[in-house]
Amino acid sequence: MKIRIEDREFQERIIKTQNEMKKEGLDILFAYGNEAEPQYVRYYSDYWPSFESAGVLIPAEGEAILIIGPESETFSSYVSRIKKIRKVLVFRESSEPEYPGAKLETFASVIKEASGNKPVAKIGVVGGCLVTHVIYEALLSSLPELGNPELVKADMLVAKLRADKSPAEIACLREAYRITQAAMKAVVENVYVGMTENQLKGIAMSVIYKEGGEGEAYPFWILTGKNSNQAISRCRNKVIEKGDMIQVQVGARYEGYASTMGRAIVMGKATEEQKGMIEAALAAQKAILNTAKAGVNASEVSRVHYETLKELGYDSCILYGPCHGTGLMEGEYPWIESNSDYLLEENMTFCTCVYLGDDKNEIGLRIEDGFLVTDEGTESFSDYRREVIEIDR
Repeated sequence: MKIRIEDREFQERIIKTQNEMKKEGLDILFAYGNEAEPQYVRYYSDYWPSFESAGVLIPAEGEAILIIGPESETFSSYVSRIKKIRKVLVFRESSEPEYPGAKLETFASVIKEASGNKPVAKIGVVGGCLVTHVIYEALLSSLPELGNPELVKADMLVAKLRADKSPAEIACLREAYRITQAAMKAVVENVYVGMTENQLKGIAMSVIYKEGGEGEAYPFWILTGKNSNQAISRCRNKVIEKGDMIQVQVGARYEGYASTMGRAIVMGKATEEQKGMIEAALAAQKAILNTAKAGVNASEVSRVHYETLKELGYDSCILYGPCHGTGLMEGEYPWIESNSDYLLEENMTFCTCVYLGDDKNEIGLRIEDGFLVTDEGTESFSDYRREVIEIDR
């Protein structure tokens, strides 16, 4: 039976959000999403826009509305868990066709509809770091018609709700990681000297689709040899050579839920330098997983990560904290960093994200796996070959 999230859970998310909105005095919440970062829109509607962008309007009381561009009505009607859908011009594709004669709504008209024509004093914006200038200007220009309500940043309201994963969400993450682990296994079993990074990515992608994934969770990368010390990158047409250490990052998306795995592969016998870096990252990951537990302060997880790497002589290679949340995006709230000060809770989901970069020698790696926080400790979603991987072919 296919693992999915039922309509009832989407409705419950809206109700929980409305309860929090009332506590913060919000009359309307506007959540924005696009093709690359659909997280906020998909959380409430399961709609993942293509070409166009989208938004969800949630009133403090009443029915939510999904906002789409002019061309996505049949698509959104097929997939959206929100049944009230309205088309607004500024959510069109970026080439900005004009759609003369099309019947379209305005920001003001859909906000009035969502509010039931009640007074709107405060609108919470979620995903403000993603909203385009054109859409934000359209929202601002609608405010006089609405009585000039205040706009406030409301990302944390939604982030905190999303951090507490339901059993269905956890099941989707487990499946996403099952698919990702199969892709990583295929990468390890099929990599050879002479192929390119993009060819190796193609092997991973074929497994992701074969196993039922929606696609890649992010533009993942496979970086070989020099310049593998890139914390964020893309695959290139660089040829894999004997002796290279390869930073491998692959991740699948399933039912909206994103996963990722990171491993280091050495083509041949690992040098002492390569082996030392890999073993240090693995030791830091082990310390993280042995420490994380419901009730533990996130700062303690960060501390053992740092202390482990410092003891092994790799503290100068650390770029950022050891973990980030995972769910509808590969990296989402909450983060675990050196300044974190909150208690881990049962059903939070994270990735170990142990990145080490040696800028002098231009090599780097990341050891990454997903895990669930429990009252007893952690449950790993992926654990394939946590070791020095040496391939001789």
